[in-house]
Amino acid sequence: MAFQPVEVSVGGINVMAFASMQQLASYIIRDDGTVFAGAAIAINPEKVMKAQQDPQLKQIINNAELRYADGMGVVKVMQKKLGQTIQRVPGCETWEALMHRAADKKVPVFLVGAKPEVLQATKTKLQAFGVPVVGAQDGYFKDEDALINQLVQSGAKVITVAMGSPKQELFIEKAKKSLPDAYFMGVGGTYDVFTGNVKRAPELWCKLNLEWAYRLVLQPSRIKRQWNLVEYLWLYLRGKL
Repeated sequence: MAFQPVEVSVGGINVMAFASMQQLASYIIRDDGTVFAGAAIAINPEKVMKAQQDPQLKQIINNAELRYADGMGVVKVMQKKLGQTIQRVPGCETWEALMHRAADKKVPVFLVGAKPEVLQATKTKLQAFGVPVVGAQDGYFKDEDALINQLVQSGAKVITVAMGSPKQELFIEKAKKSLPDAYFMGVGGTYDVFTGNVKRAPELWCKLNLEWAYRLVLQPSRIKRQWNLVEYLWLYLRGKL
């Protein structure tokens, strides 16, 4: 029997539990080269709080066919409700694992988002890995319909969108209607990290699940966004998630 993830409600968002990043990658790109059709959204505490503040975003997130835990705050809630160990599935690493699997299974990939130079560097690096990149469009396009038509014509089966939240979720929600057999993934700043344009948190910070704090040190302007984490923690401690 094929693996079916358990869903857990976290602040009104149904998040799927996976035992590992590899399990998720195999769930998306199967051994026979077919793909999980639909949209995937990484769920972290900030996104949970944004969804509570924005009903449209909450609906889009819950309409996604796949929602996985990309934040220890989300994992903690899931573990408490399920009474078992759940693995965090980091977005950047998951995307890279998926790209390697696409190379192995010869699954066509289309890249959307980021600055032109970052996008080109991402495409070049992926092609060096053997990923069949069938198209790429930076994040400064003007005509969504023209881009969606380009996606259809490309034959892509995996489409990753790096435009930031909620812009990437809104685009994916529209685009997937024209590509019902493709897999869409919002990846935020992943291309920048992948190409070295944005420095990733040191390994120790990652192991301690303090990547958010490292980003805050580098970008103090993120302090307003981090207030969402305080509100999330308060809801968690009161059992309101």
